[in-house]
Order: sequence, then structure tokens, then C-alpha cells
Amino acid sequence: MIHTLVIVAGISVTLKNYSLFGNHMQSSDLISEMITYQGADDLKIAAYMARPKTQERRPAVIVIHEIWGLVDHIKDVANRFAREGYVALAPDLYSESKELSSVLTAENIRSAWSFMQTLPVNKRADMNFVHTELAKQAVEKRAVIEKVMAVLFAGGLPRDRLLKHLVKAVDYLNSSPFVLQGKIGSVGFCFGGGMSINLACNAETSACIIYYGENPNPIDLIQNIRCPVLGIYGGEDDRINSNLDKLVAAFIKYKKTDFEIKVYPGAPHAFFNDTNRTTYREEAAKDAWRRTLEFFSRTLTN
Repeated sequence: MIHTLVIVAGISVTLKNYSLFGNHMQSSDLISEMITYQGADDLKIAAYMARPKTQERRPAVIVIHEIWGLVDHIKDVANRFAREGYVALAPDLYSESKELSSVLTAENIRSAWSFMQTLPVNKRADMNFVHTELAKQAVEKRAVIEKVMAVLFAGGLPRDRLLKHLVKAVDYLNSSPFVLQGKIGSVGFCFGGGMSINLACNAETSACIIYYGENPNPIDLIQNIRCPVLGIYGGEDDRINSNLDKLVAAFIKYKKTDFEIKVYPGAPHAFFNDTNRTTYREEAAKDAWRRTLEFFSRTLTN
């Protein structure tokens, strides 16, 4: 059956038990640590890993961060998956080189993020407006924010190379003694949502979830996908949603029959991020999490 665009309204959230262990695990039942794995071009990639304390092989989920990098929110999402019984790996893609890591420090990213939070949600993609507001900042602070934004929003990210690091993350997990080989999914948010669908286009994964991410470019890369896909979007996210029709058309064109797209009316971009007071929408986020767990239960554990 082909699932097409679905608008979710009148949400009623019932959190069924999709835990692999039958009960949600406690933090004391987990192993969580920063690790490194071999990325593309022999580069070392730092990553946060959370997994159950068990010798049994478990399915794995690659958690791909927003444009703001591997922040505490993404680590928390990884912990949530681990409590459900998955091995969760959240790569810090910006750790791949000193060129990126020296600019995209936690402090610098926080400064840029804090500035963006002062802007109206519907103006954050308007670069003319952003630069006008940025000019009002103190000189030193403005210099830091401009440097970060040049990398994040003006073509400074080596996206093709970062994608290769994610492909290597699949290889790393498949070779890990605590991972069920061939049962690896991905989920990404914002920038990470686009990387998640691109990963499915370029690697052998068993499931892909997109949270309000950009389409693959070119869209015909969709023909390479061999796994089920779940796309989750906010109804007020005009920039991302303007291309959803192309995504659906590509799935149909290339006969990708296991896909589903959910759009939450009234929800903006980044509605799942519960650390973002201006965009977080609790009801939509809870329902999206339920769908996420249900989707991975179907695709990674059966």
C-alpha cells in the first residue's frame, strides 16, 4: 500500500509499549559514553552512544543532529531510544575537522542559536531580515555569529563528506558485537532530517525517519532507497513543506510503496525540540514520538 500525504488533526496520544524489553529501561540500565569511529577519508568522528547493558545484540538507530550540532537535546533523544532497547549512535558530524570544529564550538553555536531565537519564526529563513537584525548586535558578538552562520547557512558545510561519515556509521554499527547486523535505522531533525533521507539513498539501512528535513537533491536519488520511510513535518513549516509534493511524487514514480508522511497542523519547524520554547509543540511532539517508536518497532524488530 502506498501511503500519501496525511494531515494529522485532533491528535489523541496513546503511548503504547514499543520497548524491546517489554518495559522502559532506567538510566541505570544503560551505557552512555562519547566514542569515536572511523569516518570517511580516515577521519575520526566523535559520537555519543547510548545502549542497554546487555550482551544481546540489539537493533540500532543513528540519531542525526540539527544544524546546531550534537547538543544535549540530541543526546537526550539518543537516551530515549536506548531506554526503549535500541543501540543509539549520535555522530558529531562537526568533529570531522579542525576547520569545522574550531568555528562550530559549543559556545559559538549557542551564541548563534540564541540570536536566532530572538527572531520571529517566520523570518528566520529571510536572510535579508537576519542580517539587518544581526547588524544591531555588538561588534564582537556579531563577528562570532557571522562566522558560525557562514558555515551553517551559506554553503560552508561539506555535506557530501558529512554524508559519507554517516555511511561509515552504518558500517561501524554493523561490525559492533552488540548490534543486530542489518537492523539499522536512521532518524534526523532539521538538517539531520535531510541527512537521514540522504543516508537511506546511499547506504543499506532498514528504516528512515525524517523530521522536517530537506529532500534529496536531485530528487531522483529516491530511486536508490530500499527501506521504509516515515516523514514528519510541521504544518507551519512553509519552506520545507513547499517541496513535499515532489517527495511524494518521487516515491510514487519509483514505486517505493512503504512510505508515510505526517503533517501536524499549526506546528512550526523544530516542533519536536523540547528545549526550544518558541517552536516546541507538546501534543504534536508526543504523537510524533509514538509514531517513531511504532515505525522502528515494525521495521527494526520484526
